Order: sequence, then structure tokens, then C-alpha cells
Amino acid sequence: MSTERIETVIVGGGQAGLATGYHLARQGRPFVILDAGERVGDAWRGRWDSLRLFSPAKFDGLPGLPYPGSAWSFPTRDEFADYLQEYAAWAELPVRTGTAVRRVSFEDGRYTVETDGDQTYQAENVVIAAGYDRLPNLPTFAPELAASTTQIHAHDYRNPGQLQEGPVLVVGAGNSGADIALELAGTHEVFLSGPHPGQVPWRVERRPAHFFVPAISFLFRHLMTVRTPIGRKIRPKVLAHGSPLIRVKSADLKAAGVQRVARTTGVREGQPVLADGTTPNVANVVWCTGFRPDISWIDLPVFDTNGEPDQYRGVVDSQPGLYFIGRLFQYSMASSMIQGVGPDAEYLVRHLTARTPARPVSV
Repeated sequence: MSTERIETVIVGGGQAGLATGYHLARQGRPFVILDAGERVGDAWRGRWDSLRLFSPAKFDGLPGLPYPGSAWSFPTRDEFADYLQEYAAWAELPVRTGTAVRRVSFEDGRYTVETDGDQTYQAENVVIAAGYDRLPNLPTFAPELAASTTQIHAHDYRNPGQLQEGPVLVVGAGNSGADIALELAGTHEVFLSGPHPGQVPWRVERRPAHFFVPAISFLFRHLMTVRTPIGRKIRPKVLAHGSPLIRVKSADLKAAGVQRVARTTGVREGQPVLADGTTPNVANVVWCTGFRPDISWIDLPVFDTNGEPDQYRGVVDSQPGLYFIGRLFQYSMASSMIQGVGPDAEYLVRHLTARTPARPVSV
């Protein structure tokens, strides 16, 4: 096994990792980006077939390279994955694909990053940009559903062909749940369960909204933050229920015949039970219930009892040199959105370069 010493290791080559790499490259700092996928963007290519981004292309570019094409269209899954691949090449970022990280530890003043291959890295800084919260979050009562019920998590959902005939209960009413429910309504009777996360009131792709959407983007990035009273007020709701609906609206769901029902609280006699006591008779359940942290590979004492890192704006003060980026409402409402990773990465890199003096270049 060989060991490479480098100033910074970025774990994850998605939009957050690439944005961080862009800002490090502009500072001339040595780093490497490790990504488990065979190609940059493969994490997006593995999501459901019909997925379109929830935000218009105008807000889907990374630092230095605007997203190409119509500003007010919604890019597909594969289109955005290809953009990430092109971005990494354009910015000449040192991405090493097919490299899964299996352990991050700290000893004798340096971080050790172990991969599933024969390569180990020693670094002064580690940026966790992916692979942290990708374990499907299933309720404890999910195994109690009847064996005849087809159940699948959004992580594994690809298209309606995976489900059997009969009604579908989509559990989780955030952007993913709304998107999947709308697609399934074309082939199944659909019930959408869970609290409404709210929605952006305008059709952002239509011309009348083109003035308001940049203002909303500004609000998300600068006013709805952990530093403001309104940001601190709404953050718990966002963490519990997700970001407000952007592309798919309640009116779209209603027009498609999707039936809104109460929160799913358990199982009785093999069927899901709702908070109002009703038991819809369904043949399929799609869990759009988010993800839970997988911290088993991060061997560092920086997490609370819920598996959340003790950080502010991605900086872990108790573990100098460790950073997180891309987390839901990490700093602002936009932190987990494509439009938010650039500003968060810029702040993170300013902090990183301030604590890690640049080494003189040998001549």
C-alpha cells in the first residue's frame, strides 16, 4: 500500500466537492478530489430516470462556468451529470474516480484517508463533501408492512415499472416525494403522505416570475441563514421536512389526481396507518423519507448523538483542518442547493488557506 502526502483531500466529486476544488485551485493550493463513481456525476446518474432539477438552469452553474442552455429550463438528471463532468475537465480539477474512501482518522497532527484500493493519503485538511448521509432513512415500522406490499426507498426508485399494479402511498411530501408522486400518478392511484413543506409561490420558469426568482435566491443565500432570526426560526422545519417545493406545485399534484393524506405513523395488519387513524389500502409504498448519516468511516469525535457534525459554516473548531460542505441548511437555506455550494465553498477555502500557510515553491 502506498501513501501520498498532500495538503488537502476532498471526499466527494459532486457539486460541493468540485466547487471547493475550484476555489482551492484558484489559490494554487495542492489537493485531490476522491470520488467513488466511475465518472464524475455518477451519483446523479444513479437517481430516478425522469428526475429534473428543482431549480432553473440559471441557478445550476458552479463557480466560473454558468450552466449552458436555456436559463429557465430544468436540466435532466443526465444533463446535469454531464455538466459536472465537463466542469471538472474545464477547471482541470484533480478528480480520482473509482476511489471510495473507507476511513478518515487523525493522528500525530495529520489526517489519514484510507481508500478501498491500495492508496492512502496523509493530509493537513480533509473536506467531507459527499458520502456522509446516503443511508436510506426508513421508519422502524417499515418491516411490518405486508409481504405482498412492494416498498422501495427513493434512493432505489428509478421508474413506475418497479411497482406492481394498485394504489401507491408516497411517504414524504418534499421535493423528491412530490416529483415521484406526480410521475406515478400517470400509471397508479397515488396518496401523498406528510406535512406540506411550503412552496415557492410562482412558476419560476414563466416570465412574470423572472424578476422574483433572483430575489428569492438572494433571500435563500443571505437572509435565511443561521446568523439571522428568521433563518434560525425556519431551520428546524427545513431540517425536519425539507426545502419548500420549487418546480412541482400543489396545484400540479391536485390536477394529476394525487391525494394528500396525513402523516404515516405506523402499520396495522400489514397496512400503513395515518395520523388521522385511517388505513389506506395500498399495494405499494415509496419511502421519500430522506437519508441518515453514515459516520462509521469518519473516525473522529466530532458528532452529536444524532450523527450531526459540530460545525459552523462547515468549519469544525474542535478538529482543526476538518470541514463539511453541502449539508442541508449548513449555513443558509441554499447550502444543500447547487446555487449555494459555491458561496459556502468560497468561505470554507478562505478559512482553510488562512490556517494552512502556503509552502514556498522550490526553484
